[in-house]
Amino acid sequence: MSIPSIAFVAAESPDAQAALADLTARYGAGDENAEVIVVLGGDGTMLRALHDTMNRPVRIFGMNCGTVGFLMNRYDAVGLPERLARAEQVTLHPLQMIAKTSDGIEHKLVAINEVSLLRESAQAAKINLEIDGKERMGELVCDGVIVATPAGSTAYNLSAHGPILPLSSAVLALTPISPFRPRRWRGAILPQRAKLRFIIREPSRRPVSATADYNEVREVTEVTVRQDPSIALNLLFDPEHHLEERILQEQFQA
Repeated sequence: MSIPSIAFVAAESPDAQAALADLTARYGAGDENAEVIVVLGGDGTMLRALHDTMNRPVRIFGMNCGTVGFLMNRYDAVGLPERLARAEQVTLHPLQMIAKTSDGIEHKLVAINEVSLLRESAQAAKINLEIDGKERMGELVCDGVIVATPAGSTAYNLSAHGPILPLSSAVLALTPISPFRPRRWRGAILPQRAKLRFIIREPSRRPVSATADYNEVREVTEVTVRQDPSIALNLLFDPEHHLEERILQEQFQA
């Protein structure tokens, strides 16, 4: 059994810091060349760690010291190297967001969970939607709209009544937030290769922001979203705690 080299990243919460102290006392602090990064905290800490290591060939193993911990394994300080050697890998490909703002500047950001467009003022947003170069909706009047990956489909997307997507489904969820027109539109499920283009109508009167996970761009006029297969994020899960199974179980929660 090959035991990988380990480094740790922890949230600022007391529980995560206590876990960090325990684990580094047992296994050492590791270094920047470690094969596996062990993340201590919740899903927010995991997302930041994934963004921070996006250009490094490492694997990420999360242990829950937070609240939800959907992307995390259970916390246990004992036998960590052996757990890592047995862990199963899931590879995620994030979304690339290109947002053009009213000053003509393009902002390129990456999202692991979702890209969300949100109205900035009391006025509802008016958004034109194109998919693969074809107009699919001339005017969506809403508070916003979400493009979610399968890994992110149980987060903001689910709270907006979007569908939960199995990890192996190779699709994206397009979910409106409080749609006013078309009143009965509840979103769509799209192939992961789809290229989405959102054009903001009346942007000066109805300003809209675009957020890739937690990075926000304000006063956007146009947003393009597509999966970036050139980026591979490798997460590790205990065999009994695999992400695919967790997403499946989530669909049967009361």
